[in-house]
Amino acid sequence: MMGPAHSLSGAAAWLGLGAAAAAWDRPMPWTVLVAGTLICAGAALAPDLDQKSATISRAFGPLSKLLAAAIDKLSEAVYNATRAKGERRRTGGHRTLTHTWIWAVLVGAGFSAAAVAWGRWAVLVILFVHVVLAVEGLLWRMARVSSDVLVWLLGATSAWLLAGALNEPGGGADWLADGRPYLWLGVPIVLGSVVHTLGDALTVSGCPMLWPLPIAGKRWYPLGTPRFMRFRAGAWVENRVLMPAFMLLGAAGGVGAVVLAA
Repeated sequence: MMGPAHSLSGAAAWLGLGAAAAAWDRPMPWTVLVAGTLICAGAALAPDLDQKSATISRAFGPLSKLLAAAIDKLSEAVYNATRAKGERRRTGGHRTLTHTWIWAVLVGAGFSAAAVAWGRWAVLVILFVHVVLAVEGLLWRMARVSSDVLVWLLGATSAWLLAGALNEPGGGADWLADGRPYLWLGVPIVLGSVVHTLGDALTVSGCPMLWPLPIAGKRWYPLGTPRFMRFRAGAWVENRVLMPAFMLLGAAGGVGAVVLAA
């Protein structure tokens, strides 16, 4: 799928989780619901950091482009080192390492550990990065015609305000783990990455999300829906069916999260 659909699916997933958490008597404070939605929407773009032309690879100028090149090489190396005998060598790493659930969990755990260890400053960086990505994904038309600096300023301002609200008494810093502030920040990052892989599994190429489990004699088996149900990224089904569906599901999840928490 393309960036906007990925971001919408990430936002809808977190809002749906908010409704479920409220139903399980663990409601999210509004700060967690809002911050988590933005983080999840941004994280839903993150697996494509293995592709130089992706939205995330362009979001932070030369820095993200260099990181994308490094991740591409790392992904290519891991693929070629772990591929099964029947799998061909690759000269690019797109849709390999960063499109696995192991990667999603490791990245989310790393961000959670950083937030717990370094507190507010780490939280500010995490929020800034993911809010910028959320803006690039959800508001991609406006982001494309505005300057990068304006998007970064919006991300920085939003991160500062959200971090301040989370840090207030009862603001949600320790939601999910009492006495362990910000431990939950990795959850929307993992969820966003997993939702990204599920979205890519709907497309023609499928997605090797369960690497390194051997499936049909392959380590990088591209899981997906039945062939007749798949579509090409950016096709009409994505724009006219899936994106409106994600909007409706997100709205329903958000309303459910607020109503059930009341």
